[in-house]
Amino acid sequence: MESEYIEYKWENPKTTAHEYIVPVIIKILKELNIPSDAKILDAGCGGGYFLNELYKLGYKEIYGFDASFSGIKIAKRNFPHLSDRLHLHNVYEQNLPVDIPSEYDVVISMEVIEHLYSPEKYIQNIHRWLKENGILIITTPYHGYLKNLVIALLNKFDTHFNPLWEGGHIKFFSKKSLIELLMKNKFDILKFCGAGRLPFLWKSMIIVAGKNKPSSF
Repeated sequence: MESEYIEYKWENPKTTAHEYIVPVIIKILKELNIPSDAKILDAGCGGGYFLNELYKLGYKEIYGFDASFSGIKIAKRNFPHLSDRLHLHNVYEQNLPVDIPSEYDVVISMEVIEHLYSPEKYIQNIHRWLKENGILIITTPYHGYLKNLVIALLNKFDTHFNPLWEGGHIKFFSKKSLIELLMKNKFDILKFCGAGRLPFLWKSMIIVAGKNKPSSF
């Protein structure tokens, strides 16, 4: 029997994570010289905040989907100029909605994979959605020895790994485990960096990976 989907309840298009992650992703896009006509997919776009930031930067071929009804509703309400680019869609479905492109130059996955029972299926789908030499930029909360030690010493286990959060985090990645997942599914690792807080106590980590693309960093 399949697990019931628990919706992530969106109340605003912008989250606290956007504050420290979005500037880093925008910097990476500039470092990679991603052109304004590149097709970009936000795979798990939530309330649409990041897509609108891309729009303001001049990117027009931008699309997003999310499994959360509340997220897409908020996104369409707050960013009506992007309404036709936003879709209710499940990450496990291989085929994207018919009225958006099926292949992309860049796929963004921002704080999505930690919510999934089957992250490998999601990564396999992203690989299909990317063009040859396409780029994946994926973020997820960071976990490493020092951070985990601090969480334990401060008795923050229940706060950080909160098992009572319906629709919350169910997978907890380290740099090693996320890289292993990406490489297993035919991605080349191009860059790793942390975001938010001090080094090795980062709130999130960001990995840039390529589909048959050698490093350009």
